[in-house]
Amino acid sequence: MEHSHHEHHHDHAARDNKTMAVSATLHCLTGCAIGEVLGLVTGTAFGLSNFITTLLAVGLAFVFGFGLSTLPLLKAGIKFGAALSLVAAADTLSIATMEIIDTVVMFTIPNAMHAGLTDPLFWISMPIALTAAFFAALPVNSYLIKKNKGHMITMNAVGGHHHGSH
Repeated sequence: MEHSHHEHHHDHAARDNKTMAVSATLHCLTGCAIGEVLGLVTGTAFGLSNFITTLLAVGLAFVFGFGLSTLPLLKAGIKFGAALSLVAAADTLSIATMEIIDTVVMFTIPNAMHAGLTDPLFWISMPIALTAAFFAALPVNSYLIKKNKGHMITMNAVGGHHHGSH
């Protein structure tokens, strides 16, 4: 009897970890996608080089990724500096993983980085790259959650309450 209860608890914990990892990765992806699209649209619209456009997209992905994670902490009464350092500790590895994969995929798809905003290739390439980024960051977030790091840092900071804004 004891053994089956332990297995049930383990299965439940593993399922919770997967659910949290998917939630954390989707949350991260949302911020990354907003920043990424904004950076690529801006770079493309202004005719910036691929290098500058990529830097802009990656930079904005971090800004929006951190921003989305910081808001619930601020709402919970945590001061901005403390909230930002918690978020930096929690989300940097996940966002960096996403951005590396996203960038590699965008540069791998022929002509995707040269496609204009009216070119369907641009709008087809983005979701492909972001999907690849999601699946690359998912095991990263799962590992971090298992170690009580990553998204768990920010969840623990707001008393373990996972706000609906994610």
